[in-house]
Amino acid sequence: MLRALLIPLILLAACAPRPNDAQASRILVMGDSLLAWHSLSGNSVADALARELQEPVTDRSVSGARVLYALPVSGAAGLNIGKQYQPGDWEWVIVNGGGNDLWLGCGCMICNRKLDRLVSADGRQGAIPDMLARLRKTGAQVVYVGYLRSPGTGSLIEHCRDEGKTLEDRIQQTAARDEGLHFLSLRTMVPHGDRSFHAADRIHPSIKASREIARRIADIIRDT
Repeated sequence: MLRALLIPLILLAACAPRPNDAQASRILVMGDSLLAWHSLSGNSVADALARELQEPVTDRSVSGARVLYALPVSGAAGLNIGKQYQPGDWEWVIVNGGGNDLWLGCGCMICNRKLDRLVSADGRQGAIPDMLARLRKTGAQVVYVGYLRSPGTGSLIEHCRDEGKTLEDRIQQTAARDEGLHFLSLRTMVPHGDRSFHAADRIHPSIKASREIARRIADIIRDT
């Protein structure tokens, strides 16, 4: 009985967001494993972004997090991406999400209803535009990061390509209506057949990819 109670608590602890940087930061990162991967080794996108900009970055991203997530306790612990936000003097919020909603939520099959709940075909309505609007109301500039594409050598999410493209096309429409909302596409980042941008599972980013994603985010921040 005790073991049955401990396992959910251990899993919840593993999902808990990492503590804030001791030094005040102006950049908040929130999202799923695209941004959180390699955090234990200090090589996540947020870690690489901090090194690229030579300033502290607060990372609240959690692997497995979704945009549509109803469970209250684990959602508050970070598995609901919108609830990863914490008040602060943020000038920039870096965010991603939606991939787990499609892959884990409907297996990237018959996902039209889930896609519409995330973001409507015109990019005006849905959980993602609502979340982005809330973030923009804080006064922060927002960078929404798209997903890596498969290296073309097989992947568990290979069949999610069409749904992923549709999701990002819709979010790009959302971003086009607000000059303070920046959509960063990673569509062309991975050369066909090049496995060096992926971890061994060919789903998550390699350390090389995390650094390159961070560099592209940094370019947006510098240029703006």
